[in-house]
Amino acid sequence: MDSEVQSESRITNKKQKKKMKNEKIRNKLNQEAVEKGAVKESENANAEPESSFPPPFSVSEIKNKQRRHFMFMKYKQEKRKEKLALKKKRKKERDALGDAAPPKPVPKTIENQRIYDETTVDPEDEEVAFDEGTDEFSAYFNKLTNPKVLITTSDRPRGRTVRFCEQLATVIPNAHVYYRRGLALKRVIPQCIARDFTFLMVVNEDRKMPNGLVLCHLPDGPTAHFKVSSVRLRKEMKRRGKDPTEHSPEVILNNFTTRLGHSIGRMFAALFPHDPQFVGRQVATFHNQRDFIFFRFHRYIFKNEKRVGIQELGPRFTLKLRSLQKGTFDSKFGEYEWVHKRHEMDSNRRKFHL
Repeated sequence: MDSEVQSESRITNKKQKKKMKNEKIRNKLNQEAVEKGAVKESENANAEPESSFPPPFSVSEIKNKQRRHFMFMKYKQEKRKEKLALKKKRKKERDALGDAAPPKPVPKTIENQRIYDETTVDPEDEEVAFDEGTDEFSAYFNKLTNPKVLITTSDRPRGRTVRFCEQLATVIPNAHVYYRRGLALKRVIPQCIARDFTFLMVVNEDRKMPNGLVLCHLPDGPTAHFKVSSVRLRKEMKRRGKDPTEHSPEVILNNFTTRLGHSIGRMFAALFPHDPQFVGRQVATFHNQRDFIFFRFHRYIFKNEKRVGIQELGPRFTLKLRSLQKGTFDSKFGEYEWVHKRHEMDSNRRKFHL
């Protein structure tokens, strides 16, 4: 009995202490609120008296879920109205000032806050022009060599990877799809060189999904390894377009600004003949944004003299560069120009490499 009485007394003492602690905190908050109110009243002594309301509270303190959601949506709606009213006010001021209006503020984004890279390429630089005239891809841009691409897969590919390779062959002119049949890449590369192929493209898969792409320039390299994500085939798109024609497409390269990005962009451009047939109205786009390379394939359609529409032909996918290797593919003794080290290179969100 004595032990039970002692335990009950301890519990009551704890409750009393907790109650006293909460009362102290409440009194302190009320005192701070009163002091802030007194300061505000002294500053606005000449202002009109306002009705006294309880101090503002946080929506997260509301226990009822429906009431909390209702109050949050009401708060968001009021904020939206304030933002719209401020926008209309600024527009009226700009219309009234006319040419004397101040320039519009540029919003801060990760792209325009990018850390400057020392290897950024100047298109008018003589050194860059010399490198372009003497690198591995100069023969394609001088129309001395026509690209010929072999597309293959990893061992035992699944249906989605096979369809992805077949659709890539319809997008890239003069591309041929062959199956590995268990051959190592070191044995495949000499056979490709003997048959005058200029590129070897290997699509790897994991869990029945394409997840990697090895692009090897023949006969002397370089070799690039990419991670593949967000693959959507032509039949999976909402607005399904017609099949691509055999015309050579135009190639658009966006935001490949550094020396590394310049090399990768020229490698992509060398996949396509450097003689686009504008009759086909087809465009292959490689858009680099935050080191992610987005591929799209479109046909543009002239609706009238002023309006132009686009029709996506597919497939679409996203690439992320993992490594750039000198020479042809060699996993053991290859010399790498650049390797992506995730924990070291991705520490700053505003640092990009392409």
